[in-house]
Amino acid sequence: MSFQDIPKIEEPDFYLGVAFRKAKEKAEAERLKKRKDRLTKSKLIEEIKIQVISGSLQKQLNNIINRFPRIDELDEFYQELFKSMIDIVIIKKSLAAVKWAGRSIDKLSNDYARRIRKSQDITKINRIRQEYYGRASSFLKQIKDNLKFIEETRKIVKEFPVIKTKYETIAIAGFPNVGKTTLLYKLTGSKPEISAYPFTTKGINVGYFEGRYDKIQILDTPGTLNRFDKMNAIEKQAYLALKCLAKKIIYVFDLTEPYPLELQEKLYRKTKEMKKPVIVYLSKTDLLEEAQINEFKKRYEISNIEEIKKLLTSLA
Repeated sequence: MSFQDIPKIEEPDFYLGVAFRKAKEKAEAERLKKRKDRLTKSKLIEEIKIQVISGSLQKQLNNIINRFPRIDELDEFYQELFKSMIDIVIIKKSLAAVKWAGRSIDKLSNDYARRIRKSQDITKINRIRQEYYGRASSFLKQIKDNLKFIEETRKIVKEFPVIKTKYETIAIAGFPNVGKTTLLYKLTGSKPEISAYPFTTKGINVGYFEGRYDKIQILDTPGTLNRFDKMNAIEKQAYLALKCLAKKIIYVFDLTEPYPLELQEKLYRKTKEMKKPVIVYLSKTDLLEEAQINEFKKRYEISNIEEIKKLLTSLA
């Protein structure tokens, strides 16, 4: 799922400006038409303005609502991600306020259009239209803070990872810079940016392993170092991917000492607490002595690349 296509949420004056410009253009086109009755022409033009403004504002407000994801209908991973990053109560109230404004403008427009049709005084017709402009504008001004909060939310969710929850998912876990991204490349051929420095993973890297019948989605998750309430945004994404999406986890150990083994084992035990099958992979073996590898094998049953690929093939 991608949240990149959620439109930018503007200030109320932006939406009003668009609506008023459209109304002016439509009115000017109507004004060029010849009519004998000045009152009828004036009533028609002012009613057109109201209809165009109402339609434009409702379309713009509905676009905000319709293009924003329905949180309760999302996959568990994205629901949890929303809850961890955003005040769900406030965003729902803000979207409800936008809906209220659209409905209120619709009702207001119908009322004022009816008043214009009934009026027999050109001067009064203009006053009715001006009054309508003020009241319609006030509805937009009342939801200014709601629009601002939705825009702040949009900026957050557009950074959410694009993960296809329909596929069987395997997650690669472990400390930063231990070889997770390299493993992802070896399994899938995906070429995300690989840095030589710790803590440089900007988000979840995604690759796909082509099985016999279907794809397996493989996630390279950033290292998780703290309790959930202490995690940054990227670490929360990684934790929730492991919790909500992963059917199996590949845990990567690195004995070349970017991190002490006891810390890697602590994170490994934390990963095991998720009660999911964990495959152990030892990275950078070309830099290790055979004795180091053999000693490690006494403590852990490790799988090499070919064995992991065979497992993935059996899943797809």
